[in-house]
Amino acid sequence: MASYGIRDMAREAGCNEQTVRWYEEQGLLPPVPRTAGGQRRYDERHRRHLNFLRHARELGFSLESIRELLMLYRTPEESCAAADRIADRHLADVRHKIARLQALEAELVRMVTACDGGSVADCRVIETLADHSHSHCLAPDHQAATV
Repeated sequence: MASYGIRDMAREAGCNEQTVRWYEEQGLLPPVPRTAGGQRRYDERHRRHLNFLRHARELGFSLESIRELLMLYRTPEESCAAADRIADRHLADVRHKIARLQALEAELVRMVTACDGGSVADCRVIETLADHSHSHCLAPDHQAATV
């Protein structure tokens, strides 16, 4: 069976050694055996789990969702309905963030295009940002538009 050191594992997964150690500390990687000299020795199972983790993080899944997905990953005979629910929940969250970012973009475009490039005293950008009541904004609740 193939055996990898932490440097090889990290390089193959496209992360650093600290990330591999952190995943291990968080219990997201299966227990890692050590040599008599104390070096971690990863096998193919660890490599697959690390690739799973990295891909899930790249897709923006939360650590809690990744924990749930890993439990499912370890039980391949189970129904994938739970995985679908987790992915659907994440998709809804991503769509919500996109909508908030689009509202933020519209507000910023409006604010920037309203500025005629004159003096700061007449600057629409400064005026809009200084307006605590948000009366110059398209949506007074856009403060929730931050991601």
